[in-house]
Amino acid sequence: MRRLIVIIIIAWIALKGIVAQDPQFSQFYSNPLYLAPSFAGAAGGSRICANFRDQWISLPSTFMTYSFSYDHYFSNFKSGFGLLGYKDAAGTGQLGTLSLGVQYSYNFMAFKNIIVRPGIHFSYKEHGLAWDKLDFIDEIMFPGGSTTQPKPLEKTRDVDLALSTLVYAKRFWAGVTVDHLLRPNVSLYADKTLVPVKVSVFGGIELVRKGRLLKPVEETMTLAYLFKTQGPFTQLDLGVYWHKNPLVLGLWYRGIPPFNSQRGDALILLLGYKTANFNIGYSYDLTISNLIGQALGSHEVSMSVKFALPRKTKKGEVPCPEF
Repeated sequence: MRRLIVIIIIAWIALKGIVAQDPQFSQFYSNPLYLAPSFAGAAGGSRICANFRDQWISLPSTFMTYSFSYDHYFSNFKSGFGLLGYKDAAGTGQLGTLSLGVQYSYNFMAFKNIIVRPGIHFSYKEHGLAWDKLDFIDEIMFPGGSTTQPKPLEKTRDVDLALSTLVYAKRFWAGVTVDHLLRPNVSLYADKTLVPVKVSVFGGIELVRKGRLLKPVEETMTLAYLFKTQGPFTQLDLGVYWHKNPLVLGLWYRGIPPFNSQRGDALILLLGYKTANFNIGYSYDLTISNLIGQALGSHEVSMSVKFALPRKTKKGEVPCPEF
């Protein structure tokens, strides 16, 4: 019965052309190019990131998102270049989006010890549905029957644009991203259903920073936040990271009561391993909203590799955590 309910919901979404919210990652700082194109080149050399999220694992058909990115910093031009691709698939019908894009960022010193990095992201998007994997009510009640719903397009294709700005110093950072400026169409029929503009505001501050002179930082504690609004929906993530080389622990709260139920949406637990060139993290979203008991939680895994780094860490390194 639960599988049937999921099938009905996905079919209804596809037929009515309702726009789902963008894929989200709990470890958003481990997917920096997805968060803001200003992070392109922020590692100082080359960086490869891979992310996977399996949402609401107790449902028979879950919501999976895959992301992959590469970026590099060209120090002679004070510029960062990035490539970002992601794909999400929701439910039995695999309703989802494939996005491939290029990014550019430029950094400059605005004030003493304060650096600004504007960024731009241009992307190509495909939105589609695996129509042959859906079962409709008349087909279930009358085996051999056929649905009377008209078959939609297999995919819609469009282009999109995002802009961002990142401001940071040694111990703090803040930024904003405005996505879907071109309002891409995701309707599978002749009418248009446009993705609403999404605004993300993020930032944080290092409260603890321990290390010896001329040695890598050994311990940090960081507070961070991410606020997002898209159409009628808003979301706030507040959390703390503790890093003592090489262990990373994190605790996050997601929600804006009473908009996400009286308790909020989720508590997020993070465990990570971090070195100068390699990071890997695992997080679990513990559902505390009204979906508790129906959608138990979400798994997420992130990994990044850095190479071609400068021999010395340059002044002005972005201080935000990578988990």
